Amino acid sequence: MPDTQPPFAPALTFAFEIRAELAPTLHVGHGDGERTEFTPITGGTVHGPLLRGTVLPGGGDWSSTRGDVCQLDARYLLRAEDGAVIDIVNRGYYHEDEAGSPEQHDGDLQVSWPGVYYRTSPVFRTDAPAHRWLARTVFVGLARAPEEETVAIRMYALL
Repeated sequence: MPDTQPPFAPALTFAFEIRAELAPTLHVGHGDGERTEFTPITGGTVHGPLLRGTVLPGGGDWSSTRGDVCQLDARYLLRAEDGAVIDIVNRGYYHEDEAGSPEQHDGDLQVSWPGVYYRTSPVFRTDAPAHRWLARTVFVGLARAPEEETVAIRMYALL
């Protein structure tokens, strides 16, 4: 019996952009073919149709680079406009590739650069009723460094 259901494909909806301000990176150490660093997060903004607020200072990104691939493991706090505190654990990968991924656009905004793979998989936690949807939704982040000491991550909800 042939499957008559339409093909199932996920859809992404832009939720918000996090612009995190960064302090200089600290070298932690290195092992056999690996370099470990910590980048403090000192503040920032959250702006978008589904969430607005600020990035609280005090979090950071622990990164491990092996060869040309940087594995990211960031943890920090957001404060929504209504005062709710939201925890985010944001893991992902950064690497440059000459063959590269195509640049991505969201309307008129370029959200990633040609030849750069900078993607994250954030997980949120909060007990604030207005923001519980964050803890029940899968997100994909497209990141870029629009200026020195800043990283911008556009968060897309997977529907």
